[in-house]
Amino acid sequence: MSSGTTELAWFKSSYSGTQGDSCVEVAITEQAIHVRDSKDVARPAFAVGREGWGQFVRYASER
Repeated sequence: MSSGTTELAWFKSSYSGTQGDSCVEVAITEQAIHVRDSKDVARPAFAVGREGWGQFVRYASER
């Protein structure tokens, strides 16, 4: 993961609670979807290719 993730436009899902629950934030670029822990943004983020992210979303929506 590049150290440039701080310049990304991060956002949380509208399903995320306001009590500081376990949430993730995502940032979308042309190359990948970046994911990080919203409670600890200093921890390293990870990136998933757009195709892999699409597969994950399809799988999760079927559950």
